[in-house]
Amino acid sequence: MNKSIDSKKLKELYIEFFKQKNHAVIPNAPLIPEEDPTVLFTTAGMHPLVRYILGQPHPRGKKLTNVQKCLRTDDIDEVGDNSHLTFFEMLGNWSLGDYWKEDAIKWSWEFLTDKKWLGIDKRKLYISVFAGDKDAPRDEESARIWQSLGVPKERIFYFPKKDNWWGPAGATGPCGSDTEMFYDAGKKPHGKDCKPGDSCGKYFEIWNDVFMQYNKTAEGKYEMLKQKNVDTGMGVERTVAALQNKKSVYEIETFQPIVQKIKEIAKIKSPDEKQEKSIRIIADHIRASTFVLSEEITPSNVDRGYILRRLIRRAVRHGKLIGIEREFLSDLVKLVIDIYKKDYPQLEKNKEFILTELKNEEAKFRNTLERGLKKFEEIARQVKRIDGKNAFLLFQSFGFPIEMTKELGKEMNTEIDEEGFQKEFEKHQQISRVGAEKKFKGGLSDASEQSTKLHTATHLLNEAIRKVLKRRDVVQKGSNITPERLRFDFNLDRKLTEDEVRKIEELVNEQIKKGLLVVREEMTFKEAKGRGAQAMFEQKYEEKVSVYSIGDFSIEVCGGPHVRNTKEVGKFKIVKEEGIAAGIRRIKAIIE
Repeated sequence: MNKSIDSKKLKELYIEFFKQKNHAVIPNAPLIPEEDPTVLFTTAGMHPLVRYILGQPHPRGKKLTNVQKCLRTDDIDEVGDNSHLTFFEMLGNWSLGDYWKEDAIKWSWEFLTDKKWLGIDKRKLYISVFAGDKDAPRDEESARIWQSLGVPKERIFYFPKKDNWWGPAGATGPCGSDTEMFYDAGKKPHGKDCKPGDSCGKYFEIWNDVFMQYNKTAEGKYEMLKQKNVDTGMGVERTVAALQNKKSVYEIETFQPIVQKIKEIAKIKSPDEKQEKSIRIIADHIRASTFVLSEEITPSNVDRGYILRRLIRRAVRHGKLIGIEREFLSDLVKLVIDIYKKDYPQLEKNKEFILTELKNEEAKFRNTLERGLKKFEEIARQVKRIDGKNAFLLFQSFGFPIEMTKELGKEMNTEIDEEGFQKEFEKHQQISRVGAEKKFKGGLSDASEQSTKLHTATHLLNEAIRKVLKRRDVVQKGSNITPERLRFDFNLDRKLTEDEVRKIEELVNEQIKKGLLVVREEMTFKEAKGRGAQAMFEQKYEEKVSVYSIGDFSIEVCGGPHVRNTKEVGKFKIVKEEGIAAGIRRIKAIIE
């Protein structure tokens, strides 16, 4: 095994390996999914590829590979252990109806164990496969392939759906069984039943091959997809930790400068267990916050802004726990930017925005943190269970996200009435955080009929705004579609007049009534620009892209899905127009 392999080298080797296996390298997609309204962040490398997994041809072919930045908060309580992170980089390779289990598994094994690549000791690798249930059979095929490569039976474990099944993340969508590869870190077993997947830290999960052959329907049935797909993922940080024989992901070269800086600021040389956990949480959360801020998301009490606020404020509190009383997060952000700016130029490009927003949020929270902690202690001394009203008071008056109140409760052995908090929260007419979390954990791209209609309406709205305002410099700054409504953000330094809103709505409805054909074509990005196609220009695109034209009215780079004729859309209605940030307006609309 080559202990000198760092994150940069691992990424280079992986991409080179799959290029040699005839995979096309595709760009790293934004952390904010442009075409998936059901999730707040890109949580896996396959998110930007869902429509291709469902059968749409990919402009680059059937075999793809890339490095993808991802963010997940479903394991946030585990952050600070040896392997869990909120932000991480994922190496991936995909087969869209091309190769299947045998090639996927053989290539995983070759890359992991061949001295030309990672050269991991074969005896250190353990495997898990799907045990089978009423929905899908036991995966004997994968187990046989592993055995043919020399993995003994006793190192192959059969696990149920909760461990060896991927997707759908929400109620519906593509999914399938998987086989996972674990590296034995050499720790003593925690007991006779110690096995891969346990949280004792003996085994690191480093690679996951998902065999996506099913689509889960709204009725809960598992139907076969049009094509069998392979979706694989290898976590960069976990693999590097295993290769370098480190005890945790926080010891690798991309984390160490951040960890050391936190220790320096806190004046801690040899942290105890509690301090170590706080240091790791701060390092993880500041890295994640920097990447979210680089997408020009601002801290708020809803959706992505809520996740960001929660990460920043938790980092500030853990700073306080290890004795940091001054503002310190911007010192760490500069380090994160320096470490990653070569691979992610938008970090440097948006540095000023990142630092300004972060400083504002840290200062705002520091103003109330001390008083909020005193209030919490005062309430906790009087009762064994903090009710919804008091939990909401801590949120509204002192800026404590409910998760922070729960964390404090755990530390002080005090129960928190989370349900009561949600009722108070909703009473104050804010979008429920539970709704945001549900959406965060929600499914893959929503290709329902209603969403498809709204997607086409968004293209019409995008063009109608420019035509009514007679300004070509007004462009899309973000969009979000659910089956109920569309939300469209655009740059404009003033409020739209009532007359302008009415004219935009009328112009969209005119195009719908005309019954314009919606046509999809594949072309190079350069050709698309030459034809005047709209696109999120700060985003990286493939050399070849999908372009949707709606009659002669609109042309846009987009992955779909869309209706075939605008008559299918229905009546378009704008329900709200508002400002959401300096120079950014938002339109919410529905179809009837």
